[in-house]
Amino acid sequence: MSGPRVHSFFLGNSSGVNFSIILSPRDAETGKLQLANCSGSKRAGDWNLDVTPGVNTSKVTVSLSRTLELCLPNATECCPSPLCMLEALQVSACRGSVMLAQLLIQAEIFANSSFAGNVSENATIIPNQAFKPLGSCPCNLTAGACDVRCCCDLECTPDLQQLFSGSCFTGVFGGDVNPPYDQLCSSQSMEYTPEWFPFLCVQSSLDNTPFLGYFYHGSISTPKVPAFKIPLQTSPGKPFTGYAEGDPIITEEDEYFTVPQQSMAGQCVGNAPVAYLHNFDVKCLTNLESYKEGLPHDVRISTGTAEFIQQNVVYRAITDRGKFITESENLAAEVLCQNVTFAEHYKFFWKDKNIEQVNVTVFLGSLCDGEILTQRFTVEFLSLNSTHGEELFENPGYQVGKPVRAANLNASDPLGSLNIWQPAGRGLCASATDRPVLFGVDSYSGCILEVDINEDCSLLRGNVTEKLNALIQATHLGKRHNSSYSDLNDWVEIIRLDPFSSNVSTGGLKGICPDIPANLNIHIIFAKVGAVQGIPQQEILAVQISFSTVLWQFQCGLGCRNTLSFLPITASVQFIEVPAQPPLPVTRYQKIYAEFDCNQNEVCWPQLLYPLTRFYTGEPYSQCLAKGLFLAFLVLLATIMSNPWFSKLWNR
Repeated sequence: MSGPRVHSFFLGNSSGVNFSIILSPRDAETGKLQLANCSGSKRAGDWNLDVTPGVNTSKVTVSLSRTLELCLPNATECCPSPLCMLEALQVSACRGSVMLAQLLIQAEIFANSSFAGNVSENATIIPNQAFKPLGSCPCNLTAGACDVRCCCDLECTPDLQQLFSGSCFTGVFGGDVNPPYDQLCSSQSMEYTPEWFPFLCVQSSLDNTPFLGYFYHGSISTPKVPAFKIPLQTSPGKPFTGYAEGDPIITEEDEYFTVPQQSMAGQCVGNAPVAYLHNFDVKCLTNLESYKEGLPHDVRISTGTAEFIQQNVVYRAITDRGKFITESENLAAEVLCQNVTFAEHYKFFWKDKNIEQVNVTVFLGSLCDGEILTQRFTVEFLSLNSTHGEELFENPGYQVGKPVRAANLNASDPLGSLNIWQPAGRGLCASATDRPVLFGVDSYSGCILEVDINEDCSLLRGNVTEKLNALIQATHLGKRHNSSYSDLNDWVEIIRLDPFSSNVSTGGLKGICPDIPANLNIHIIFAKVGAVQGIPQQEILAVQISFSTVLWQFQCGLGCRNTLSFLPITASVQFIEVPAQPPLPVTRYQKIYAEFDCNQNEVCWPQLLYPLTRFYTGEPYSQCLAKGLFLAFLVLLATIMSNPWFSKLWNR
């Protein structure tokens, strides 16, 4: 044992059993321990024996009754040396004079090394290791003893150092923690010293060394922050001046009002702030294990001024769970179910820059373990002037995410549509549905068309063109969201570029058709022409539709048993923003100034003398000025020496 207490167990019935402990000194002649007997007691020297009886097991504890502190001057009952106790103990279990069990204990106990004096509250100051090494003698590995070949070890006497003085450790391990560096003028470590070395070497003490990381530990000056920099806002803050488009909505607790939304990666983020006048409709997948409740509906929302409003919440029960449960595993007879939120619909009624009312409809249902729930969250901003739930377009311009208005002005019914595909199932064009083009949202979609190996190329081109034209049931697009059918100036004509046909003959080959217009490209050019109540007013300026052709070739499958192949056809929509007015032509002065613009060129000539200004904080200004004047003197000297008359004067 190495501590003041040890435990053991006696197995069996301890009724009538006498436990005793004795010290077993070694025989001086034989070195053997003396045999134990049943005449001992439960105390021997500084040792005590305690027995805790049990049913079939008894706990035997041997403990030391003295302290293990090192002796101070003129102190008793302490440890005179670090090895405080080295004794042999024997524990015996006897019933009468018959010994049932015997335990031999070798006690080797050292004195406590903990400090028992007054502890100072002053913390130990550890120097910065970038400028001063923490250990000045790394080869000193043994405490209280001399390490061979470690000449910086202070525990080595001069006599011991003479034994290995000629083979001491070198470098950092040997204590040379500040070796001279190559740039030092007094250093001769470089094998080939260049001619310019005495002119550009460094005069410095070894305390100022780059070996530890930093070359110079100079004074630190606080940089001057320009006034045009805006400090970072760390807290949401209450918008007492009203909301602007895109501002996060704030709660009474000065926190963001959050509703689950989709991130750029497609995953749902539960603590996403709701932006003012930004509608969205998202779906999130979850199960009972990962389900989390959102923000409580009793949270009061800031109106944009110093007032707060309460949410008007209506709870409804889900009757058809099949619309939300997308996957269900084989459920057991007894399964855990919980009442959770299936959908939340928020309606914010606004006026000017303030929120006047918030209506929330929450749909609740039962979600069981093993089921996957598709939650739906919608946020819609409605003007206070809305009627029958439809918003009046106070801002005539388009807003991002709103459908683009299309019209067929050549027909009696001017209502038109501009759509892209929304494939489903296997992605075939026969089962694909369509959805409207949303303003400001670049889209790319497509479907797969089944083509027979004996398909006629002309019929195939006509079939593909017909399916692409079915997406564009319009001749004009509305410049604004409230374009009137009766005013032709409110609409822009769709510019259509028909696909190019090279009239290349396939020579009667089956399964090859060139110039198939498989890609539809829709380019919509828009501009910001103003703002209404702080919301940008965006208008469509032009629309162009073009086709990209491909070479279709029949792809032979395994064994070429299948006579059908697939042709993917796609439709893409791209929104291009241009200035509302043509930019002014670049003047001759601007062209010349562009050569000296630091933001447009890698070489910045105006900042050539930047180290000489007071904005440079790398070194004290006096040193920068002295170095600048010295550099100017060298340039002047080189100019004078390069003049021909100087060489003539020098020759004289």
